[in-house]
Amino acid sequence: LKDIEFIRSNFYNKLEIARFTSSLGRYVGYTEFGVKQANYWNNNPSIIAALNAQREAYCLNNVGID
Repeated sequence: LKDIEFIRSNFYNKLEIARFTSSLGRYVGYTEFGVKQANYWNNNPSIIAALNAQREAYCLNNVGID
């Protein structure tokens, strides 16, 4: 169960600007705007905690369905 990864990508105008991966535990920006947004989101512990909780709620509960 430790190798399950939750990924949330943020897009603007069909371009990926930032991505959260649970393996890193933070956002990574891919554009100039995305880097700014990633820094803002990474400095807000409630956003990071909510995304880690989504991994537990969504991914770990659906492991045995398939």
